[in-house]
Amino acid sequence: MRVVDLIRLVLLASIWGASFIFVRVLSPVIGPVMTADFRVLIAGIFLCIYFKIAGIETEWRRLWKEYLAVGTLNSGFPFLLYAWAALYVPASYLVIINSTSPLFGAVCSAYWLGEKLTLLKITGLLLGAAGVALIVRIPSPELNPMFRLALLVSLVCPICFALSGIYVKKSAVSTKPTTLAGASLLATGMLLFPLVPLAPPPGTVTLSVVMNILALAILCTAVGYLLFYRLLADVGPTKALMVTFLIPAFGMLWSILFLSETVTPAMMAGCALIVTGTALVIRNG
Repeated sequence: MRVVDLIRLVLLASIWGASFIFVRVLSPVIGPVMTADFRVLIAGIFLCIYFKIAGIETEWRRLWKEYLAVGTLNSGFPFLLYAWAALYVPASYLVIINSTSPLFGAVCSAYWLGEKLTLLKITGLLLGAAGVALIVRIPSPELNPMFRLALLVSLVCPICFALSGIYVKKSAVSTKPTTLAGASLLATGMLLFPLVPLAPPPGTVTLSVVMNILALAILCTAVGYLLFYRLLADVGPTKALMVTFLIPAFGMLWSILFLSETVTPAMMAGCALIVTGTALVIRNG
């Protein structure tokens, strides 16, 4: 891997890990619906403007159904659930839960795509499940009664990411991955937008809040997607998925530095089990 690719990998892990910090800050102020919708809508607009400038054709008339399906599974629904869970769960926990995506991807691929579950994959899945069980059993630092429910609900998000990948493979969507990412974000943003007036922000929208929204949408989502697909093209999917191992570390680091959250030894142990399990699954993928 070239130095420039390594820099892109670390940068991507850094900004994707930071996305959970922004969600944790924004959800109590503007609500989960606005947090999720503004994230995907602004990111989608940004990317589609970029496509227009770069002369990339999105073929909306032919592919709008695919864009809507992928966007709902890969962005809209999971981002909305993460935003709701962030009301009750610290960002450091959510970033660990998010790292289970490749594990659910292995299970879904075995069921819907007929991919073989080898001994290494099964071992990885068991380690990942043990890590999740350990995280869920950790008492909430705030003793919030909604903590465990929100944490379990957040597990639906990596399942959605896995199902999105299955849908793309099964339906054979005939467009570039970057185009699919941008157009699906915009489609989902438009789908969620009618819900925004029904869920007015519980807090005050300040300049700081607006800056956080823009950082979440443009940096963590739009630029994040562009970096990821550039890595896929330059180093291949296996090496690009190494970002999965780095995101929890950055997510926990940012949560400590900017939100003063506490990362316990039990959390790190659970994260280590999940990352180890993911490594086994990807290695044998």
